Amino acid sequence: MEQQKPISHIAAGLIIAGILIVISAATSILGLSTNRGVGLLQPLVILVALIFLIRLYGKAHDYNLTFGNLFAYGFKATTVFTLLSVAFTIIFLLLFPDLKEKSFEVARQQLEDNPNISDDQIDQMLEVSRKYFWVGIVGGSVFFTVVQGAIGSLIGAAVTKKRPRSPFEQTQQL
Repeated sequence: MEQQKPISHIAAGLIIAGILIVISAATSILGLSTNRGVGLLQPLVILVALIFLIRLYGKAHDYNLTFGNLFAYGFKATTVFTLLSVAFTIIFLLLFPDLKEKSFEVARQQLEDNPNISDDQIDQMLEVSRKYFWVGIVGGSVFFTVVQGAIGSLIGAAVTKKRPRSPFEQTQQL
């Protein structure tokens, strides 16, 4: 039986980043980015894609990998798609600055719905948010994407079959 060539972690990261970028652009253009249900799409895509790609990677290696090897593959792919996703977000927000302003309008509306927050407090919160917008966007994106990728990598490594060879079997094949 012919063994498959494994997909590199870079290719896996590019695949996931491509899917995330298409979803992000589509939801922003269609005005669905403030929909909470749509917000669950990114973590779901990350989890499913990582589990699928880690399983493919394990299969391509005839399941002769350890949990650590599989997790490392998934986490390296996470690094790739995190960097690409953050770069896309920055470029997208620079190209479409109205999306930034729209997010502040939505935030104001949500804060105004809370009767415990005064108008002065809302203005102060939004002022701080504007001041640290880029730090929040980049830091938040990196943090949450890496956490989601780590969880997906853990699950993917856990559910993939493993039959690592013992050191004795490895030396016998040489």
